[in-house]
Amino acid sequence: MRISSFFQPALIALSVVSAISNTAVADDDMEHLTIFGSGETVNDVPGSAHMISQAELEKFDFTDIMRTLTTVPGVYVLEEDGYGLRPNIGMRGTGQNRSEKVTIMEDGVLAAPAPYSAPAAYYFPTAGRMQQIEVLKGTSSAMYGPRTTGGVINMLSRTIPKEALAGQVNLSAGEDGFAKAHAYIGGAGKNVSSVVEIFRYQADGFKEVNHTGDDTGFVKNDIMAKMMINSDSDAKYYQELEFKLKYSDENSDETYMGLTDADFKTNPYSRYSASQLDNMDTEHKQWQINHHIKLSDRFNLGTSAYYNEFSRNWYKTSKVNGKSLSDGAIDDAAAFDNGSFSDDEISVDVKANSRAYQSKGLQTVLNADFGAHQVKFGARYHEDEMDRFQWVDNYTLDTSYEMSLINAGIQGSDSNRIDSAEAIALFVHDEYSVGDFIINAGLRYEDMTISRKDWAKGVIDRNAPLTKDVSNDTEVLLPSLAVTYRVNNDLIIIGGVQKGFAPPAPGNDKTENEESINYELGFRYNQQAFNGEALVFYSDYENMHGNCTASQGCDEDNVGNQYNAGAVKVSGLEVKTGYEFAAGALSIPVDLTYTFTTTEFQNSFQSGLDTWGNVLTGDELPYVPENQLQFTVGVVGEQWRSDILVRYVDEMRTAAGQGAIAADQSIDSRTVVDMAAHYNLADNQEITLNIDNLLDKQYIATRTHGSIMAGKPRSLTLGYKYSF
Repeated sequence: MRISSFFQPALIALSVVSAISNTAVADDDMEHLTIFGSGETVNDVPGSAHMISQAELEKFDFTDIMRTLTTVPGVYVLEEDGYGLRPNIGMRGTGQNRSEKVTIMEDGVLAAPAPYSAPAAYYFPTAGRMQQIEVLKGTSSAMYGPRTTGGVINMLSRTIPKEALAGQVNLSAGEDGFAKAHAYIGGAGKNVSSVVEIFRYQADGFKEVNHTGDDTGFVKNDIMAKMMINSDSDAKYYQELEFKLKYSDENSDETYMGLTDADFKTNPYSRYSASQLDNMDTEHKQWQINHHIKLSDRFNLGTSAYYNEFSRNWYKTSKVNGKSLSDGAIDDAAAFDNGSFSDDEISVDVKANSRAYQSKGLQTVLNADFGAHQVKFGARYHEDEMDRFQWVDNYTLDTSYEMSLINAGIQGSDSNRIDSAEAIALFVHDEYSVGDFIINAGLRYEDMTISRKDWAKGVIDRNAPLTKDVSNDTEVLLPSLAVTYRVNNDLIIIGGVQKGFAPPAPGNDKTENEESINYELGFRYNQQAFNGEALVFYSDYENMHGNCTASQGCDEDNVGNQYNAGAVKVSGLEVKTGYEFAAGALSIPVDLTYTFTTTEFQNSFQSGLDTWGNVLTGDELPYVPENQLQFTVGVVGEQWRSDILVRYVDEMRTAAGQGAIAADQSIDSRTVVDMAAHYNLADNQEITLNIDNLLDKQYIATRTHGSIMAGKPRSLTLGYKYSF
């Protein structure tokens, strides 16, 4: 694990502070970093809002954020590597590819490497170390941008313990070489408090490379440290100043090469020998400074400054015998491995998809209490950049299944490009209470410039003439209106409308925004042990974007381009209910999550996006299942609990179309069962058993590049947790 010398002194200092702290701190603890806050329940939030609490996260203790988020209706996930290293998350029909249509935040600030200029999230915060996750969709997400059509995920990292000294050690080991070590220690003094957290997980992988027997696993490390200085609790202007440092790295033997249908049926967990060198190497650094001041009983101000660096090089097979993965390479690799290829060697191009990202910004929110009006005023200045400097190495693969380097590419010779963005965002949001009504009105303003500088293939000198130098300037006003009506103490009716938006990428030759009008209407009902929510939603797109990425199987010459679909309609139903039965000394909690979705292109067009292709009016969007259902039931005793999760996903088409789905464009419906059990050895000690995919269901996760990626098979993990 690599740790920059920049972080080492700070981590040592924070550890020392943790050890010497000895008195509890005030309770605010940077509440402004959350969306909901302790003073506002999810039940009162207009629109679709869900909070996954620490207790819910610990129930199954998933390290894969996609498994965690399936408990939220209206969220779609698309598995890829089986471990959630690069999540594909969508909301309300937006599409899941690299979570690019969803605003991802950690502790209230943008978390994607370049959320404006290159939103595809090849970096994602480590879900296993999060203490709480907040999910907003529709009108409730209108304050957060830059993408407001789908929704917002705000992941809350470890808070500083209130005790003088507290911590936890959580160790797990399981099948396929899976291992996890998670620990934190921290404490609070009168005016100074801190916490340090370490999270490492790894696996050998559940696939094996043909003929070589190589593993296909990963190792990921994550270190986070916080220190907070606060004024005395009786100070006239109570203040908190928090410093956060984070470092993570990953080394994973991941590929875009899937299997043919025939090979999937024979051995779904194999990988072609042409992918044996494929490897992702990443490093992420972040600092964040948060300040909170209570100006009076009616006014408080929260401000955050943030800076992120992310670098990654995904060294992966891009061509076999000069053919791209979507145009014959998979078939040639398969034939060579099974001995039916006509020659005794094949050529393999391995591309170094080397990119460096940077994002930084300053944001502030003023909360004002005007009695019946609770008003938020917000502002953010943000810059980000993606620097792409790629090359291709040429190999031969012979019948001994060893790859020999024939020609080493020159760095930057395959792609030399810089995408950048500069943005200012302002918003005002008023929550007005009158009788049993709560009216939420908001207005968001975004002013951004997104630019691209591109040099011709083979040109590595950045003083050379540019082949493309474009800037898209965009200004937009995004209004929202939501109404909550409390029928009685148990029943609330909610409805709203908002304007959805996503900025045009520098690769959008028409410079068209993605814009939609989004509607939702429903109710929440809570009475004693029962809770329920049902919402219908309707998104009327004036224009929808499709972003061309390698992960979608786009031709390499089109990667980075953005396509416009024009009018699209998405509608559906979201339902979530829960009830806790009492059975003597036992309790039996049950939970059900359901999503129904329909999608439809409103015009015909031709697209360079593989998953769209030649679209006809009435075609459905790809990778959006019509039905999703999840049912969870648990049994809780005095010192133990056990939970079963049953997840159903309807069949999906992998390319735009209508009517019957062609076999080579279909992902069959599936039901996957997960199980978790906990037993308390003592008040501060616990042993756990987790089984993902309990029934060992074999299923297709995705058909990227026209080939099949298999879902993760049954995986058993044992764990031990010690708290102090």
